[in-house]
Amino acid sequence: MSQTNLAAMAEEGASVSPGIVQSETCELTDARVTEESEKSSPPDETQVETDEPGEDVYRYIKGDLFTSEIYKIEIQNLPKFVSFSDLRKFLSRNNLVPHKIKLFGKQPYAFVTFKEEKDRDQAMEVLQGQVWKNRNLRVRLAKPKADPIAKKRKQEGQENDDHDPKRPAAVDILDRPLSEQIADVVTPLWKVPYEEQLKKKEQNVLHVLGTLTTEIGVHNRALVPWVFQQKKMYGGTCCPLEGVRPSPVQTEYRNKCEFLIGVGADGEDKTVGCRLGKYKGGSCAVVEPFDTVHIPAKTKEVVKAFQKYIRSSPYCVYSPETYEGHWKQLTVRISRAKQIMAIVYFNPQKLTKAELAELQGELSKYFTEGDGKDCGVTSLYFAEEGQRKSPNLEDLPLDHVHGDKYIYEQLLGLKFRISPHAFFQVNTLAAEVLYSAVRDWAKLNQDSTVLDVCCGTGTIGISLAKNVKNVIGIEMCQEAIEDAKVNAEINGLSNVEFLCGKAEDLFPTVINSLTSQNLVAVVDPPRAGLHSRVVLAIRRAEHLKRLIYVACNARAAMNNFVDLCRAPSHRVKGSPFRPVKALAVDLFPHTMYYELLILFERVE
Repeated sequence: MSQTNLAAMAEEGASVSPGIVQSETCELTDARVTEESEKSSPPDETQVETDEPGEDVYRYIKGDLFTSEIYKIEIQNLPKFVSFSDLRKFLSRNNLVPHKIKLFGKQPYAFVTFKEEKDRDQAMEVLQGQVWKNRNLRVRLAKPKADPIAKKRKQEGQENDDHDPKRPAAVDILDRPLSEQIADVVTPLWKVPYEEQLKKKEQNVLHVLGTLTTEIGVHNRALVPWVFQQKKMYGGTCCPLEGVRPSPVQTEYRNKCEFLIGVGADGEDKTVGCRLGKYKGGSCAVVEPFDTVHIPAKTKEVVKAFQKYIRSSPYCVYSPETYEGHWKQLTVRISRAKQIMAIVYFNPQKLTKAELAELQGELSKYFTEGDGKDCGVTSLYFAEEGQRKSPNLEDLPLDHVHGDKYIYEQLLGLKFRISPHAFFQVNTLAAEVLYSAVRDWAKLNQDSTVLDVCCGTGTIGISLAKNVKNVIGIEMCQEAIEDAKVNAEINGLSNVEFLCGKAEDLFPTVINSLTSQNLVAVVDPPRAGLHSRVVLAIRRAEHLKRLIYVACNARAAMNNFVDLCRAPSHRVKGSPFRPVKALAVDLFPHTMYYELLILFERVE
């Protein structure tokens, strides 16, 4: 759809109308569909004029960094009581791929953003005038959201202009040490005894299972007698919970950490660490991670050495408020063999290729001959993050600056190669507990075929391969697939195949091509869960009787759980599954996060 057509539609008032919350690790969130909710009124939907007062609050949309806010629409006249899940599924049925979805409570409108202009234009054409639950939808272009930092600065400026000198200044009540404040952000349970942490997580899992129990009864009336019986047997849940297995190590367990670079909360420039608050809350302050309990000492040494280097460099920190500056982020990955990979993210701005090459050379020399030598970096990468057209850091090209290209990790007696962008569980010892449970539940033999969906570097499938006929892994990250193939080779496995692509594109074809009577699927998706097309393909594949779901965010995966168990319908073909047992593994001590395993079996 052309911009001219969009403008015409806007004038007619028709359908036009035209991404971290910090997790337990200081890592960036993955860029799947994001849910947002607001209780306040939506912003003005008119297009931003470049000459309007205060245009600085929209300055970010004119920069080179990716933002889906420039591909934003408003959907009006939504059905009553529509939920985030309902809207996401509706968009998926229309073959639309949103980046973010924002609802406003019970209001009949929502904002949706997309990664590309063509996706936004397709959505406007498909949704305009479409009838959903007896409501004619209207679509229009929406105004980007104001930058929260710039907005806060503007408000503070207005308040200062109107400041009454007789009014006392506000006092900051957060007078606790910064080390404690940042610990509360990245490891909120750090003061809680570990046994009590496990009990809290067990109660959380029981609540999730209770919700699933209710949802199964609502969406599959045929299973109500079974649900009633299960609740009597297992204290109100649809299946037994085999507890929360502890992490073998509770401190210094993270093998991957991502650190932001910014102005310290103590005012010190060029600080490397974790953000104290949320950007959308108007805070960019960073605190050093040296007193946190979950980050390994070797990782902290790399952070300290790198921070010393950038403080002596002529380049300043990148500012998300002004879009000026250079240093952005440091990622550190380590293995039990003490191999260390460091990835430096740097905005080149207008530096020449020669200047960037000189900087990379200086970094290499610093970590091999200078003060950074003692921290033991064995693999150094440099990423120019200045013109990102994608929300995924994984899409950025990397320059290999020094040392080995990979690090290697041992897990369950197997060796795994890890690339800079490849997924690998952040707690290696606890991952062994997790994968051992998967192996025990799968009931495999030499006639079994395992489908490893969202396989990453192939850890689950490879750990099962010696006990089965063959393994097929599916993963969308090309780097991870290359690692997985090498991992199969270095472990002497010839019965493993890995396919690169989105699970929703590959899974339906793959599963329909398999005729094994002993077929087991293991799915370990990102936080947002499986695409609905994968779940529908699983339901249609009647020869698939057992499914092990590994969920890093059980609440986000609830829609998948329910769709696996709901009654057959025009949309959902095939006999339903039902949960047989559940188990949690604590991969993230001192946080409320955990990995949840649920074994589903087909209802005969």
